Amino acid sequence: MSEELSPARLWLVPTPVGNLGDITLRAVEVLRGADAVACEDTRRTGALLSHLGLSRPLVRLDAHTMHRAASVLEKYPRLAYVSDAGTPGISDPGAELVQAALGAEIEVEVLPGATAFVPALILSGLPSARFTFEGFLPRSGRERKERLSAVAARPETTVLYESPHRLHATLQDLAVSCGPARPSSVTRELSKRFEETRRGSLSELAQHFAEGVKGEIVVVVAGRSAEEAAAEAPDHAALAAALAAEGQSVRDIRDSLIRAGLRKNDAYALALQVSPQPT
Repeated sequence: MSEELSPARLWLVPTPVGNLGDITLRAVEVLRGADAVACEDTRRTGALLSHLGLSRPLVRLDAHTMHRAASVLEKYPRLAYVSDAGTPGISDPGAELVQAALGAEIEVEVLPGATAFVPALILSGLPSARFTFEGFLPRSGRERKERLSAVAARPETTVLYESPHRLHATLQDLAVSCGPARPSSVTRELSKRFEETRRGSLSELAQHFAEGVKGEIVVVVAGRSAEEAAAEAPDHAALAAALAAEGQSVRDIRDSLIRAGLRKNDAYALALQVSPQPT
């Protein structure tokens, strides 16, 4: 097999998330023929290339050095980019390199291959027809709270990445936002000797991983069930009746019902229904 290497092209090359046997033949061909290999960690990528019997110039391009992307693309017209593990562009600076290449009118090609969240999603046993990939949650602050609330509210499955030393805290936060009984799973060390997938409620998983854990981690959280949504839905009729008993006008009741999530026409009709009719 021979990969046609035309001038001025950027390849995003997936690398194994664990087992080195998961590298594809096409990935090896591209790495062999590229002018250089850009990567997050030259030592880690150097070890991979050595394992494959390849020797190529290595260039560090990570979150701290991505400002050099344009000059690297100019120096190495046929550039391969790899992340530490998995498919570049997923929760790493690869997406910025793609933008730089497209801005310079350089053709971009993404090779199919290893990624951690797809196997973890399937291993979870949770619904996978529709899902949201969250990547890494913000570490703290308002944005983290908003993202946790979004995870709790959405009906589809959510997939997250997490680091070992933050896993327990994240599972605890998810248990608070989604409820302790929400079905979930934690997968770590995919394709490695000590691969593990633990399934259970968020509270059970938080307890299990309280003492810490090692490895790359994927957390999968079930979506909000129809029963949960129904239990949390506001009782618009009761709210309207209470506002009417306070003597509020039809307009004020309508506006309150709209803020509570009712459509404008339905809110107006319900406000009229509960308000005293003139005699």
